[in-house]
Amino acid sequence: MNETSNVIRDQVFSLPTLLRQQYNDLEPKTRKVLITPQIFSVQRIVLTGCGDSYAAGMAMQRVFERLTRLPVELVTAVDLARFYNEKRLGDAPNNPLVIAVSNSGSGARVGEAVQRARKHKAFVLGVTKSTETLLGQNSDAIVPLSIPSFPSAPGTRSYLVSLLALLLLAIRIGEVRGCYTMDHATSMRKDILDQADRLEEMLPSIDMHMLDVAKRWKHLEAWDFVGAGSDYATAWFGQAKVMEATGQYAMHINSEEWLHLNFFMRRSTQLGTVVVASADNAALSRTKEMLSYAKILQRPLLLVTDSIQQDVEGTQVLYPARAVVDSLSLFQFVPISLLVGYVMQLIGEDHGRGCTGLWEFCQGGAAVKNSAIEIL
Repeated sequence: MNETSNVIRDQVFSLPTLLRQQYNDLEPKTRKVLITPQIFSVQRIVLTGCGDSYAAGMAMQRVFERLTRLPVELVTAVDLARFYNEKRLGDAPNNPLVIAVSNSGSGARVGEAVQRARKHKAFVLGVTKSTETLLGQNSDAIVPLSIPSFPSAPGTRSYLVSLLALLLLAIRIGEVRGCYTMDHATSMRKDILDQADRLEEMLPSIDMHMLDVAKRWKHLEAWDFVGAGSDYATAWFGQAKVMEATGQYAMHINSEEWLHLNFFMRRSTQLGTVVVASADNAALSRTKEMLSYAKILQRPLLLVTDSIQQDVEGTQVLYPARAVVDSLSLFQFVPISLLVGYVMQLIGEDHGRGCTGLWEFCQGGAAVKNSAIEIL
């Protein structure tokens, strides 16, 4: 293992232990937070959040649909707070179930969103650190998070815990509704812990691979993150980490729209292009076509996948695959976090611009917390 270290890498290497600890904490909480009549009365689910929490909802939307067999919407907090049709809130008892994710629970917009949802009789389940947060105070029930403290870095540990909490909730709701057997639910829960073991085994190799890419990419002008379906959430997350960690230009897009828009960009040899492609993704064939055109454009390419694609040329890195049908790989984002952390270190950048100078206004999350709340 290389000796280079940075705050993001340190968080990544803590993830296997964190997952085991958080599983033991959250699994019983997600079993008990909703009673059986509440689960059976749900007709729709709305996932909401901001920033990384929104990305976690994006990653889990299709998983929720598969596991619960319910329609699931992903709605940004600002849309839920200011634009969502109120007639779709509280249209039946405990319906829709609004699951709002925010580790800090202090963001004004998510607090505003859940207050509006409850005003119109939706049932709000908060995933946040305590009942004392703005989100916790305005939820009908909460899954309390207890993430051990760690040196600050662009959200890595917190993102994993958000994914884990949502996955455990989805498994529990589907189990109670009889969407699969208790044995299958147990196998999905076991796979969560098995993923920690697989990541621990793979981390040294992923780490060395990403350091090598970072050394080659550190002077590139911009980043392009591409994915489809649940893979798109990791592309979204990657763009966010580049902005937070390095301050460089970055964009996320799905593999179809890339071939309508992004391939037009000039100076293609200066555009680091990260493509997220799970082996079982329904859009994999289109993503491979996109990769072939990116190759023609001589773009620096990185394919993040759970199975080496034999017919794809270029740099590839494996993340730990899920082992059980209908579960979710919780570590798809790990190679991207390592890559971004190394580029941040190699170019000598402070994450979040250190909240100094022109960025002083965001110190302590003030720009997110200190916003007027309007309940419509």
